[in-house]
Amino acid sequence: MSQNLSQTFLAITRNNIDLEWLQGALVPLGQVVSAGGSLDELLSLVDVTFANLIFVGLDRENLVAQSALIEGALEAKPMLAIVALGDGMDNQLVLNAMRAGARDFVAYGSRSSEVAGLVRRLSKRLPAVTPSTQLGGFTVLYGAQGNADGALLASHLALMVQKSDQQTLLLDLGLPRGDSLALLGLESSFHFGDALRHLRRLDATLIDSAFTSAEAGLRILAHAIADEPLKRTSAAELYMLLSALRQHFQHIVVNLVGQPDSEALRTFVSHCDKLLWYTDQNVLDCRRGLAVLNLWREKGMKLDHARLLVDRYLRGVSPDSETLGKTFGLELIAVLSYNPDVRLNAKNQGQTLFDLSPREPLTQGLKNLGELLAKRSQGLTKSSEGWFNRLWGHK
Repeated sequence: MSQNLSQTFLAITRNNIDLEWLQGALVPLGQVVSAGGSLDELLSLVDVTFANLIFVGLDRENLVAQSALIEGALEAKPMLAIVALGDGMDNQLVLNAMRAGARDFVAYGSRSSEVAGLVRRLSKRLPAVTPSTQLGGFTVLYGAQGNADGALLASHLALMVQKSDQQTLLLDLGLPRGDSLALLGLESSFHFGDALRHLRRLDATLIDSAFTSAEAGLRILAHAIADEPLKRTSAAELYMLLSALRQHFQHIVVNLVGQPDSEALRTFVSHCDKLLWYTDQNVLDCRRGLAVLNLWREKGMKLDHARLLVDRYLRGVSPDSETLGKTFGLELIAVLSYNPDVRLNAKNQGQTLFDLSPREPLTQGLKNLGELLAKRSQGLTKSSEGWFNRLWGHK
């Protein structure tokens, strides 16, 4: 994925309460992903998350199976570090954990500082795991308030990247659902929920035959009305899906505008290469977005890759773009003009702004931003300061 979170940890716990305790303890260090309970799923997640530290919960009722899982994981991946979780007063659990090959044992309810300290010490002794450098771009557009303009922007940005000769996927999970298809005058019989159900079959043949194709060869995978809410999708499922998709696409643009806060949403936000924080000048909507942003910051989420995208901008109206940037505490990446008549024509006619109004400021702004996303994927703007600073220099 990306390096916005320093590490990804896998965990097999007794229940969600234990998982949430562990996630809270390790927020400053990375994301804890639930790995289900089977060895096959655990090993698959190790491969796609590049995790090298795993937590396995132990209890007397399932101790034999849990010990066998630890042994099986270490047999398949000898360089893994496994930390057992359990009742610290139960010496039998501690002994079985050590015999199975666990590096250490943590009692449920331990202080966060103790758990984080243990993980830091173990991590220093583990070999560095380098994610594949062959992965393409992964851009997320997110704002707290749902509207059709989120899909409008995401679809046009994805089209621009596709036109740069990069095979691109628009993953439209924004609210309202499926607007990207309607905006482009398309229909689909294969959706996000279908992709989750067919994770093991998600190869080039299935993508070619089932994913909707738009202008210039852009592929679209949207959230259907009948699909489960995004918040019910586990982080493990998302890792598996994104790993499969990134093997087939050079750039993925994800529309998440309007989604409520959830573990799934945070998984996308934490592991994308670039986060475009979407807002306009509506103070009520700004407050909603700022509440989410501040919550994530309080929880220790790393948002160095986030920049502010101001849409439907009206000059001379407060708050201006500079004030919005200071309020959100984010550098400004782009300001897109309002042009309500242009937007309405595109929505109602099912055609792109590039076809209907190529010279309008809104269209040109989307074109410029899309081209910069494409350049980032091609590695044309690599530097220690990053491509956002280059963009800032163009303003």
